[in-house]
Amino acid sequence: MHPTDFTLRGALDALTEGTISSVELTQAHLDGIAKLNPRLNAYVTVTAEKALAAARASDERRAAGQVGALEGIPLAIKDLFCTAGTRTTAGSRILDSFVPPYESTVSQKLLDDGAVFLGKANLDEFAMGSSNTTSASGPVENPWSRANDPDTRLVPGGSSGGSAAAVAARLALGATATDTGGSIRQPAAFCGIAGIKPTYGRCSRFGIVAFASSLDQAGPVARTVEDCAILLKSMAGFDPKDSTSADLPVPDFARACERGVKGLRIGVPKEYRLDGMAPEIVALWEQGLQWLRDAGAETVEISLPHAKYALPTYYIVAPAEASSNLARYDGVRFGTRVTEPGSDLRDLYERTRAAGFGPEVRRRIMIGTYVLSAGYYDAYYLKAQKVRALIRRDFENAYAAVDAIVTPATPSAAFGMNEKQDDPVAMYLNDIFTVTANLAGLPGLAVPAGLDAQGLPLGLQVIGRAFDEETVFAVGRTLERAADFTALPRLRAGA
Repeated sequence: MHPTDFTLRGALDALTEGTISSVELTQAHLDGIAKLNPRLNAYVTVTAEKALAAARASDERRAAGQVGALEGIPLAIKDLFCTAGTRTTAGSRILDSFVPPYESTVSQKLLDDGAVFLGKANLDEFAMGSSNTTSASGPVENPWSRANDPDTRLVPGGSSGGSAAAVAARLALGATATDTGGSIRQPAAFCGIAGIKPTYGRCSRFGIVAFASSLDQAGPVARTVEDCAILLKSMAGFDPKDSTSADLPVPDFARACERGVKGLRIGVPKEYRLDGMAPEIVALWEQGLQWLRDAGAETVEISLPHAKYALPTYYIVAPAEASSNLARYDGVRFGTRVTEPGSDLRDLYERTRAAGFGPEVRRRIMIGTYVLSAGYYDAYYLKAQKVRALIRRDFENAYAAVDAIVTPATPSAAFGMNEKQDDPVAMYLNDIFTVTANLAGLPGLAVPAGLDAQGLPLGLQVIGRAFDEETVFAVGRTLERAADFTALPRLRAGA
């Protein structure tokens, strides 16, 4: 077996047995990055020397009997997480030279558990996008390709497209990601891997560059549901530096993967059966529900009557919060500064922000500023918050009758880089199945479950009660086991 073919669990077992060292595992992934990243562009920064030094230190700790939960495991870190001494750009020109003096809580937890960081993964600028084509560092290519059209470059999904592409292409054993409206689950589905957005508050947001503070949540992407469970255990936990962090114990998510679903009631929201859905998506959804019934679960039709308003609600709330959060990037304290001799402060702001922000970020700032402006706040933002409360109540009512909800993860498989790019609304529709979980603050897991007619991966989504990731993992692992998804992308390390 090539070292990059391990799952995260398999690599931990091999490290424990001594059949491979962290240095060997890390070097194999760095070799894969050197070979494939010039094309895929999954990493914006590769920290090879730091990674190998960390791997050597990990091997020494293991020899001394000091073994962390992720000891020696090479990971990619989404370039939205601040990493002390390593450039953090958020995919934007305005932060192109920013080197944080501190570590995000999530990445520090991973380091404390012995993980090795290979580098920083590419993303849509400030996590705003569904295709990973808005990054100032250029687009990320999906390692998968269409069977009848292998030359068309496909998007990996966004905003965590670099993380998902790196894991799918065997350039990391797992990766951190963030999800504001589907940015973990959609790229995971597009790239044929697993990814979970945990409950809002499960993971600290300290040190993560903010997009929409009431929606953003960190989570992992990895090759299997169990791998995601292992990573989330290390990433989660209370943090006094984040006022929205939940002071709750962190369960053993990996153990929950083996619970099974016998006796569970699985909700099927009738509002998710949309006109014009691809027949392959519908068929996969029905197959997934049948797998769960075969495993002893009961499926129940439920109603989420306000789900149809989720997308417009999201695209009011998220830009409004983004316009506020991004006001700090003004060229004064950190990041890019663009000015001319004799210019005043207003000119500094205008020049810096015009040069530093890309079109999608500017579009969302303008939308957000508009809906928060005098005369429009009540008509748009306040109304959106009321609808958000109704969406949350719909889920609360549904969970009185069911234990989890299963839906498609995306409305289609990955699309071409030159498709949909000139239609922002079509791009936003990629999040139609995922945004409800963010608006309600609920956990959502994407599981690879099949291929479309062109050989591209399709995923199913499991949505659970708040802070009940254990049931989500149990349902997801059952789907994963039944699907037996073993297909691999054409572009990958070790191939």
